[in-house]
Amino acid sequence: MNVHSMLVRLQGTLGRADLVQKMVLIPALGVARAEDSEINLVVGYSNSPSSQTALDLTLWIAHQTRLATGKQVTVQVVYVVADSVMNRISSFDSGRKPKGKLKAEGEWRTSRTAIAELETATKAQFGTADLFDQADRILWNARCMAEEWRGSLKTHLRFGTVANELKAVVGTEKASLLILGCDSPQHPLIRQLGKSFPCPVLGIPSVLEGE
Repeated sequence: MNVHSMLVRLQGTLGRADLVQKMVLIPALGVARAEDSEINLVVGYSNSPSSQTALDLTLWIAHQTRLATGKQVTVQVVYVVADSVMNRISSFDSGRKPKGKLKAEGEWRTSRTAIAELETATKAQFGTADLFDQADRILWNARCMAEEWRGSLKTHLRFGTVANELKAVVGTEKASLLILGCDSPQHPLIRQLGKSFPCPVLGIPSVLEGE
């Protein structure tokens, strides 16, 4: 997919001339890969305002890409519980088991790596069951935000370290693009991903927060 032309179109829609430079946090690698029959867009989601904007942007890009290419476009929403959160929960919870299963639709995957900490369920007073219920609600909120998309949507729940998990998801899903709520190339997460990331990474500059 042509990310640059998509962003130029977004610039025109919003009446801004600087979005391409501000939004591309990690550019595409110099070697172009063969076009896949299906396009996967991965977005990190935590229910924060910046991640909600990132999800909105991802859905817009997915819609425009489907119109422009006629290809199947799948949006992959990833919500992550960091190791530090699980360690605090484990210390407090001391062996309790999660109650029931996550009921939100989508594809749930677990691993020992992740994108970001839970924002609300990071307190020690929450047990394991509470954490999974919180994750269920947040990913369900993401699905509700994406109702008008009417396209292919998958949700992932993962655990561990941010940069490793992003690389794993992007690699497994053969992602064409990763969208995060980060606002600059100096963001710690973007630095951890490195300059040789396998797909372009877009962020949400402050000029988009109020759009």
